[in-house]
Amino acid sequence: MANGLPDPPCGLLTADAARSLVDSVDAFLFDCDGVIWKGDKLIEGVPEAMELLRKLGKKLVFVTNNSRKSRRQYSKKFKSLGLEVTEEEIFTSSFAAAMFLKLNHFPPEKKVYVVGEDGILEELKLAGFECFGGPEDGNKNIKLEADFYFEHDKSVGAVVVGLDQYFNYYKMQYARICISENPGCLFIATNRDPTGHMTSAQEWPGAGTMVAAVSCSVQKEPIVVGKPSSFLMDFLLKSFNLETSRMCMVGDRLDTDILFGQNTGCKTLLVLSGCTALPELLDASNKIHPDLYTYSVYDLVGLLQK
Repeated sequence: MANGLPDPPCGLLTADAARSLVDSVDAFLFDCDGVIWKGDKLIEGVPEAMELLRKLGKKLVFVTNNSRKSRRQYSKKFKSLGLEVTEEEIFTSSFAAAMFLKLNHFPPEKKVYVVGEDGILEELKLAGFECFGGPEDGNKNIKLEADFYFEHDKSVGAVVVGLDQYFNYYKMQYARICISENPGCLFIATNRDPTGHMTSAQEWPGAGTMVAAVSCSVQKEPIVVGKPSSFLMDFLLKSFNLETSRMCMVGDRLDTDILFGQNTGCKTLLVLSGCTALPELLDASNKIHPDLYTYSVYDLVGLLQK
């Protein structure tokens, strides 16, 4: 029994289970929001857990669906919180969107329209693509008058939609008309997370809400490049000489983090410090079960030192 509730079809992390897990993997893949931090507040015990795992010779990688920042910007955020993490150890959905276009030989003469924030724009520019939109279009308005015709750039060959606190009707129409009227225009979503810990106080609408709005307007499903899609794993495997069976995905979401781990052959550890609460894990309707669950990454420290 866990907190008076029936036992879930997965194991609670114990001292023996923690030692067995650490012995069986070479790398830990960590989600960020709800696992490492909430908003700009570090979750208690994260530095100690990271330090211990590094001392044990484990590779640490950070895989986030949050597209608001680029890898460079995330590296700065880690540093501001007292954590030393390099850009090479960070894999974001904004980076995944840029790499998807690069691997699929997106025509250099085509442009990318962004419904999202600076992280997507920066990663696209670093990959050599011409892009526009983002926060700059957050202040643009339209007037729905009788003869109003919405102009758009006919050279847009892809629309990338991610988390966007500046989302508005103008952006939705620009994305809709590019996808609908520009021949062959790609519709790419960084992820479909419905909510996320944008602040330490509460959850907020996630990228999935913006993606759903655009998807509904064009009556078309996007190409999703973030978790639980296995697309990011290809880059992990190219960057680090590791087997997926020797990796453990640590996350707070069942439908993204845990499913990503399962889809790619990783071991999975759910932490209850973010979006998923114990009743949700135990609910009979839940069909996604991690290998193990615990309350926060800090539990690893206490359990491994027993």
